[in-house]
Amino acid sequence: MSKHTHAFQAEVKQILHLVTHSLYSNKEIFLRELVSNASDACDKLRFEALDQPGLFEDAPALDIRVWVDAEARTITVRDNGIGMSLEEAVQHLGTIAKSGTREFMAALEGDRKKDANLIGQFGVGFYSGFIVADRITVESRRAGLPAADGVRWSSDGSGDFEVETIARPARGTDVILHLRDGEDEFLAAWKLRSIIAKYSDHISLPILMPSTKWDEEKKEQVATDEWETVNKAAALWTRAKSEITDDEYQAFYQQLSYDTQPPLAYTHNRVEGRTEYTQLLYVPAKAPFDLWNRDKRGGVKLYVKRVFIMDDAEALMPVYLRFVKGVIDSADLPLNVSRELLQESRDVKAIREGCTKRVLAMLEDVAENQLDKYAAFWREFGAVLKEGLGEDFANRERLAKLLRFASTHADEGVSLADYVSRMKEGQEAIYVVTADTLAAAKGSPQLEVFRKKGIEVLLLVDRVDEWMLSHLYEFEGHPLRSVAKGAVDLGKLQDEAEKKAAEEAAEAFAPVLERLKTALKDRVKDVRATTRLVESPACIVVDEGDMSTHLARLLEQAGQEAPRSQPILEVNPGHALVERLAAAPDGDARFDDLAQILFDQALLAEGGQLDDPAAYVARVNRMLAAV
Repeated sequence: MSKHTHAFQAEVKQILHLVTHSLYSNKEIFLRELVSNASDACDKLRFEALDQPGLFEDAPALDIRVWVDAEARTITVRDNGIGMSLEEAVQHLGTIAKSGTREFMAALEGDRKKDANLIGQFGVGFYSGFIVADRITVESRRAGLPAADGVRWSSDGSGDFEVETIARPARGTDVILHLRDGEDEFLAAWKLRSIIAKYSDHISLPILMPSTKWDEEKKEQVATDEWETVNKAAALWTRAKSEITDDEYQAFYQQLSYDTQPPLAYTHNRVEGRTEYTQLLYVPAKAPFDLWNRDKRGGVKLYVKRVFIMDDAEALMPVYLRFVKGVIDSADLPLNVSRELLQESRDVKAIREGCTKRVLAMLEDVAENQLDKYAAFWREFGAVLKEGLGEDFANRERLAKLLRFASTHADEGVSLADYVSRMKEGQEAIYVVTADTLAAAKGSPQLEVFRKKGIEVLLLVDRVDEWMLSHLYEFEGHPLRSVAKGAVDLGKLQDEAEKKAAEEAAEAFAPVLERLKTALKDRVKDVRATTRLVESPACIVVDEGDMSTHLARLLEQAGQEAPRSQPILEVNPGHALVERLAAAPDGDARFDDLAQILFDQALLAEGGQLDDPAAYVARVNRMLAAV
């Protein structure tokens, strides 16, 4: 068959340009990526051979081979895995899934010296060969096809590629890199061995390279016809914990996650009983770019009896722990397990529950014994962990103890247990306020009486907090109460003299309240005197059962329609501005202006937006002109 030339997909052209011109901070990762692809090809063969044993042909032993031809200036990575047909070579090597491609290119373009580890994160590993090669040739035959149906793919990475059929007796794939000038360091076999030891030592398949011997005439090591294994070829998680060093755990994490930083914590356990499995789970130190995409989960790889099954086994870890990376190797699941079966299996449910409890125990240990490390974890993943309050009823109490907040006593790191330990004598509730930012929460008028009495209030500023409060009602018998809902009730914290003075002030102020209700009749549900304000003239609150104004804003920002409910305006009878209102005679036009300004300012202080900013400005200008 004659050669056929195909153009690369537009996204591939852009990636190839960036790979060849930008990724030079860590060139050696090209070998890690090609070895990883070879391992995946062998895993796919083992998986498909479960139903079609004939795919093994006459070579059931799987391995990966790497060698150098110094004269031809080539590096070859060979696997005897599933291989590719001509159509698959055109599809897999000439196009790329568009999901994530834009983020990949944006991440690179943002910093021309980005570390090449980004390649692994976005599934474009094959193209990393062009970091060191000016041409790549791929020869392959898919398992089960005749020897005459082999394929050769070749490209210089410029804009197109060639494919042709060839005779290839052996199944699997050879990736041949033709090295650029100046990349001679990778022609040294010892260099490739060191790269494999660094990045691919934990690949469960043997990685073979030609053994070497000393050539007295050439005064150098030369390759022999014998092959030797250059990696440990044992899945790390199958080894005893006592035999694995911390460096090996961290190296495996980097291979698994493509993360350049060490993990924050990890746990390795063999679980025995009705369901038997091994778990090796890591908590990263930094959040991934797609943390908030609840549909994108690829953190946990599933193996069954050390046979790779899938790399995004979402059924094995709850959504709120989607940042966890690792491996689960089951001894009980069937080898041909499907995604549908994963959703229904009782064994999978047991594995999921066991892994969830293990991760939470790991976080509890860090929270108790490594405060700085847990504070760093919370800054990265705390908002995601809060999702578990509504999704994981069985572990709600454990999750509540892991929560950390800012408060009027500290800018971060306040646990609910800390708060309870500092509660005032006679205090029954845990008080909270929600806002868009920490500064807005600190400046909320609703906090004034709490600050005056030294009562701590939790400041909740994550977008998920309002949703979390709908599932977290109490902690250790103390109800969580928003300071922006209902009338302020400090219970035993407010003495009888204060209560009596407030009642008398409200009674004396009743006529002014009625006038305010009339002036604001279209904007408020009620107007009432309050004891919660000390320095501010007014504030906005809602009834106990109504949706908070902050949550209503969040829903509107997300494009959802929020239930319409009017707020309550609470006024401070002792404030000079309110006293001025009270002094205005009946029929004074300035009363209406001042009433509207009072409401608008309370709305702004609470973080809301004005429906008619121009009318507000006009009223303020009229008031200033009259001074």
